[in-house]
Amino acid sequence: MPEVLLALGANVGDARANLDRAITLLCDGDLVSLRARSSDYQTLPWGLEQQPDFVNLCLVVETALTPAALLERIQQVERTLGRDRAHEVRWGPRPIDIDIIAYDDLVVDEPELKLPHPHVFERAFVLVPLGEIAPDHIIAGTRVSDALTRLDTTGVHRLPPRLSSLV
Repeated sequence: MPEVLLALGANVGDARANLDRAITLLCDGDLVSLRARSSDYQTLPWGLEQQPDFVNLCLVVETALTPAALLERIQQVERTLGRDRAHEVRWGPRPIDIDIIAYDDLVVDEPELKLPHPHVFERAFVLVPLGEIAPDHIIAGTRVSDALTRLDTTGVHRLPPRLSSLV
């Protein structure tokens, strides 16, 4: 099954609970299987800076879904958790955001889906958690750990584990 890198973020409501719920809804163990989860990281907003800090994490999953079907499933999870893309501000506050960073070595350039993610190498809030769980993964010819050394990681702080996620 293809290996997929996902980035998740939230800054509305109980962000960490939203992230946990998103992972539960997305990773059913059948069509999408969780292989690795990073720690949660508190991060500064990107794009639109006048908003609450985000909590971000990354996942490595395996999936039987095509990239388009996975995107559809992701958007359904986002809607279930209260995201309304039609009425939100670009890069603004959101209860959940799930991005496909890479889907194996596939390159896709469609209006609704671009792979690998076009901003992956600009975003410390993606590369720091991704570097925790997949430092040797190659995206578009660049090792995650190498890309991370080129970014300012100020404002990206690992959060302690939640007691509820330890049980």
